[in-house]
Amino acid sequence: MKKLSLLLLLCPVLVNAQYRDDSVTIKKISDEILRNGKAYDLLYQLTKQVGGRLAGSPQFAKAISWGKDAMEKNGADQVFLQQCMVPHWSRGGADKAVIISVDGKKTSRNLDVLALGNSLGSGTVSAEVLAVADFDELERRKDEVKGKIVYYNAGFNPANVSPFKSYGETGIYRRSGPSRAARYGALGVMIRSLTESTANNPHTGAMQYNDSFPKIPAIAVGPRDADEVWELSKKAHFTMSMTTNGHFLPDTVGYNVVAELRGTEFPDQYITVGGHLDSWDVNEGAHDDGTGVVHTIEIMRALKAIGYRPKHTIRFVLFANEENGLRGGIKYAEEAKAKNEKHLFALESDAGGFTPRGFSLGVSAAQLAKFRSWLPLLSPYGTASFTEDGGGADVGPLQRQLGAAVGELNPDQQRYFDVHHARSDVFENVNKRELLLGAVNMAALIYLVDKYGL
Repeated sequence: MKKLSLLLLLCPVLVNAQYRDDSVTIKKISDEILRNGKAYDLLYQLTKQVGGRLAGSPQFAKAISWGKDAMEKNGADQVFLQQCMVPHWSRGGADKAVIISVDGKKTSRNLDVLALGNSLGSGTVSAEVLAVADFDELERRKDEVKGKIVYYNAGFNPANVSPFKSYGETGIYRRSGPSRAARYGALGVMIRSLTESTANNPHTGAMQYNDSFPKIPAIAVGPRDADEVWELSKKAHFTMSMTTNGHFLPDTVGYNVVAELRGTEFPDQYITVGGHLDSWDVNEGAHDDGTGVVHTIEIMRALKAIGYRPKHTIRFVLFANEENGLRGGIKYAEEAKAKNEKHLFALESDAGGFTPRGFSLGVSAAQLAKFRSWLPLLSPYGTASFTEDGGGADVGPLQRQLGAAVGELNPDQQRYFDVHHARSDVFENVNKRELLLGAVNMAALIYLVDKYGL
């Protein structure tokens, strides 16, 4: 309270009565969430009672029913399901990789691996391993690739303060590394997991084949085993067997779960807040994106609990299929465009449930200035900055198709890729206090956009 009082004295934007009223309302929102928040309990239900929920799976269908019920019980004016077709990739069994010989001598060294999402298995493939640091080395050694399993040792740049920057730089090896190697005759691909974690958990995630080249199996290996493979490659020739069974079943019906608080002045103008309901199959999808799901529901619950009546209609969306297709976000934007809806702003939470630090935005210069004028109101709760790094994946189609302003919550980044797409992304690795603070900051921002527009 002392910090808030000091800000009221020091920040000219808060001097007038209008902004003093906003500070009171935001404090009311914060108190409601921090005292009575249901997000942590909801996250327990989603992770422990539903679990991993890959699009197309029975668990995903269960998550849709859970999400609809949770929205209805937590104050929505109405809830509806928005149908979309989603891909149905199945891992098909346990993934396995074994070093079976070193310099011609038989051995048996199991590696901790996971097949990459959307990859196609071919049973067991055995071949000599060609280890390369990056695509440049692959090109230099392309004549050595045929008949081998290619291992990419490309890892995060530890000098990057932002792990998301490292993920952006290195993610290309997961997405297109298999086809780049298949072009030169590789039989399979293994990548270093996209993480700086000191644990040995492998991290999965979506890849995409280039249809011009063979569709070879692809796996990610845990960080410690990756180090061992890389060191071994410097001093010996070795062979490996890899077993994967990934395959696609026919596309199936999925749904976005959409709830509304109806606007009192502009009911046909929309503000969207959301997270994605699907996760990978190897974990509970706690940070990715269970926290975004329960942030969404908690914001709706809290606004309703304090008696707030929005000017614009606020939609709370649990998107389908962000992980390996983005079908939910695309469908939501397509329907909005077909109905000629006006979408003012769309905010997403899909970067984990860690301590909030700010927001990234995809907005005009004038809109950015407006957001930054609200910093004194939000800074007591953790928002330190608004950056111009764009919105989340699921709200991106709204910007591209309708020109909506978009944003994403930026929690502290440093631990996110320890659990991202790994078996360690479980409920126990989410801190209740940090989770609730994320909802506080998002709810406050939604309130300000609703009151003042953009």
